[in-house]
Amino acid sequence: MPVPTPGRKVPCTKCPLRGLEILRDFTPEELDFVSEFKTGELNAEAGATLFLEGANSAHLYTVLSGWAFRYKALADGRRQILSFVLPADFIGLQGTVLNEMQHSVEALTNMVLCLFPREKLWELYTRHPSLAYDVTWLAAREEKILDEHLLSVGRRSALERIAYLLLHLFIRCEHLGLTKANSVVLPLTQQHLADTLGMSLVHTNKTLKRLTASKVIRWKDKVFEILDRETLAKIAKYDDPDSACRPLI
Repeated sequence: MPVPTPGRKVPCTKCPLRGLEILRDFTPEELDFVSEFKTGELNAEAGATLFLEGANSAHLYTVLSGWAFRYKALADGRRQILSFVLPADFIGLQGTVLNEMQHSVEALTNMVLCLFPREKLWELYTRHPSLAYDVTWLAAREEKILDEHLLSVGRRSALERIAYLLLHLFIRCEHLGLTKANSVVLPLTQQHLADTLGMSLVHTNKTLKRLTASKVIRWKDKVFEILDRETLAKIAKYDDPDSACRPLI
């Protein structure tokens, strides 16, 4: 696993994420506490394991930049990707509450993460109930994402699954200012899609070609572009923009 680096290169007062409209701003008191709560940063390379299922980590992280994914794996190596982790996401809470992680987290790209000591989380709960509520809100949001993912795997058709996931990721990137017009760089492979959607790689490839042939999307050299957003949303049966202002820890 990557080794945390003490100290901070990006102080909380100058965090580049704090200016995003989708994120709730701190009060001065909250900002002071979070600045004290953060003890360093972690630089992780693509492919690095941030958390390992069954392990007990001493840290929690907020993603400053980069992508990761949560997953569970079977003994024979088959894996199920549970969700994708983007900037501003808070990870590691499960290991703090349950004493060990129930899933693994792997860096999909090079990442920078803000580092928080696990033992100080209780101080957040006792001193700052508004931040404690924020942590609870983030956990509930993750549950909501997993609900939609379970619905996709269990009831959406293959075409609907891929359309939903791609639109969901695009909208999350849009809120974070990572998109340019109707395009975004998606650091995913078709295998990542297959492992997320419970489909074989061959089925994923054929379904993605069907979606591309319908001229609602274009995806080449990791650049994903929405050509017809309304039709893509109809295919995905996507009716939740997830545009509520959310917390940043």
